[in-house]
Amino acid sequence: MSTTLAPPATRHRDMMTAPAAAIAARLHRAGGGARGPLGDARAQFEAASRLLGLDPALHAVLSVPHREMTVMLPLRRPDGTTEMVAGHRVQHSLARGPGKGGIRFSARADLDTVRALAMWMTWKCALFDLPFGGAKGAIAVDPGGLDRGEYERLVRRYARAVAPITGADTDIPAPDVGSGADEMAWMMDAAPAGGAGWGVVTGKPLALGGSQGRAAATSLGVATVALLALERAGIDPREATAAVHGFGKVGRGAALELARAGVRVTAVADVRGGTRAVDGLDLSALAAHVDATGSVAGFADGDALAAADVLTEPVDVLIPAAVEGVITHENADRVRARIIVEGANGPVTSTAEAALRHRGIEIVPDLLANGGGVVVSYFEWVQARQGWWWDAADVEQRLTQRMRESWRLVAGRASAEGVDLRTAATALAVERVAAAVRARGSEG
Repeated sequence: MSTTLAPPATRHRDMMTAPAAAIAARLHRAGGGARGPLGDARAQFEAASRLLGLDPALHAVLSVPHREMTVMLPLRRPDGTTEMVAGHRVQHSLARGPGKGGIRFSARADLDTVRALAMWMTWKCALFDLPFGGAKGAIAVDPGGLDRGEYERLVRRYARAVAPITGADTDIPAPDVGSGADEMAWMMDAAPAGGAGWGVVTGKPLALGGSQGRAAATSLGVATVALLALERAGIDPREATAAVHGFGKVGRGAALELARAGVRVTAVADVRGGTRAVDGLDLSALAAHVDATGSVAGFADGDALAAADVLTEPVDVLIPAAVEGVITHENADRVRARIIVEGANGPVTSTAEAALRHRGIEIVPDLLANGGGVVVSYFEWVQARQGWWWDAADVEQRLTQRMRESWRLVAGRASAEGVDLRTAATALAVERVAAAVRARGSEG
């Protein structure tokens, strides 16, 4: 049963709602209205708000980011020219604790996308009952176009530029698209006092206070909920098939985990192409091929196909694990999976989701499915503050327990209230954040 949060005094509600609503409308227009990640994030929030009967004042507070920072970073190129690169950090909500969220390095990164990702991080942290708010960052550059020295200098400049609003008790960055342990090490080192507190970032190398299991956490979480979704649908994993779109940090590990559980992974793709084997791909051989060539394209033991075609393979489980917005109104009618498990953030657009649900295709939302990374980031932060590190088995057991418990709560709420999994997950998360804002009072 959902809880409707009681409204505060009318005067207080009106004072908060009018300006915040205007800001929300402006951000909504800037994000392309109902289009793009920001439009999708806001549409999901609106659906959860209606289910909760959310008080207008709380709705206004949670509709917009708490704080945004955009910085311009000079990048000196080998030919002597200087290019200015935009960097962003958005803190959507700090009501439940310090901001938490990754930093992506992508030429496609823009402020609207970061706003959407920060909002999703707020809900994700709340869904897994972590003592964090939601934040996200980006540097608008293609790291593949930089040499290592240029890249490191850019990351360090970004870390120094956002240092006034980040820190172990304020906002803790982590890896995302285009970043990993090396980038987090540079950010930690560039933090004030040389990042003496090991909790200033997560996703660090083990030598700098990183956590066992962090690199594989998102993949393990995706595979865990995919298997739970199969169980809910009454499908034996040993008789199930899966396709993975995005054979990178998340998709590769998720495919291997599903295969260990007996699922037949029949198709995978990355940015350069795809490969398919109806009887199941040899994932060990495929991984070796990717390590040698940098792509799944050209894999000798599979049939070549376009990367986009992996999204329309006839499988039980489809895992879009690359980037946002790959399943849209243009290809939704060709999707033939029974279950979609979102490994990436926002891979299914709002318009596509409505069409998929109408056809009976279940979607396990990113909010739940790819939360393993932030859960183990929380474990890393806790270990750093304690100065006591856990072994890999302990991390995996704690992560699996969190994933299963969150799945149980979301699936139970969806069944009880007759809503889809995304609305149930978002409503549970929004309810928790709203309760924290209310508990803090008018200044929360």
